[in-house]
Amino acid sequence: MTRKRDIDQLQNEIQELFADLWQVPRFSGLRRGFRPQVDCYRTSDPPELTVLIELPGIDPESVELIVADGTLYVAGERTRPRCTAQSYQQMELDYGPFRRQVQLGADVDVEQARALYERGILKVVLPIAERAPVGARVSIEVTRP
Repeated sequence: MTRKRDIDQLQNEIQELFADLWQVPRFSGLRRGFRPQVDCYRTSDPPELTVLIELPGIDPESVELIVADGTLYVAGERTRPRCTAQSYQQMELDYGPFRRQVQLGADVDVEQARALYERGILKVVLPIAERAPVGARVSIEVTRP
């Protein structure tokens, strides 16, 4: 089981690498969509998996968080603010829908999961489960401090 999990993790890392490498440069005008950056780390006391997602300019209530099949799915959209008679001089910020997947690598207790959005960072804390997960799809509510 561990070897399969290692191969699955390697496959996901390779897919992420290619997704990053084949991004069209921002200055070409062809690049579409917003791809938030993600950090993920474990702690042993308490045993938790923490996922940090950069989501500046996004209403946390519009972010969808789902845990299913050992993966955290994060989806939403960052919309470009519009005002009448605007004419851009420079455009570097990415906007549009996004969807990220984070392989958890551990069985987590989604019933005890919590998410906090503060200063543009969404912090999702998933306690590591002492039992095997049921395999159901569960949503996590995002709160603000």
